[in-house]
Amino acid sequence: MKPKMYRQGDVLLMQIEAMPASAEESELEGGRIILAHGEVTGHAHAVDAAMARIFADREARFLEVGENGADLVHEEHATIALAPGVYRVVRQREYLPNSARFVAD
Repeated sequence: MKPKMYRQGDVLLMQIEAMPASAEESELEGGRIILAHGEVTGHAHAVDAAMARIFADREARFLEVGENGADLVHEEHATIALAPGVYRVVRQREYLPNSARFVAD
């Protein structure tokens, strides 16, 4: 199986074979799974919590999409239909000489 990858703005989802044993389910925000907030607009990269679950461990966050798939939505980007599976959530970072920060929409 070739892993699937999806990018929406500064969020990248990379399909992995299985959820890491160290990952624990995370809390929702208003019934949605928020993968990233925009600092300027207040918009968010979000998935309906009825279609997926979000997990985290010390290293990363993970999205588990149910058998019916799920939509990744954002007010300023096209909606992406996600296939069922487990994905590592990667946020784009902006390099600064003495630090790094997340890029915001």
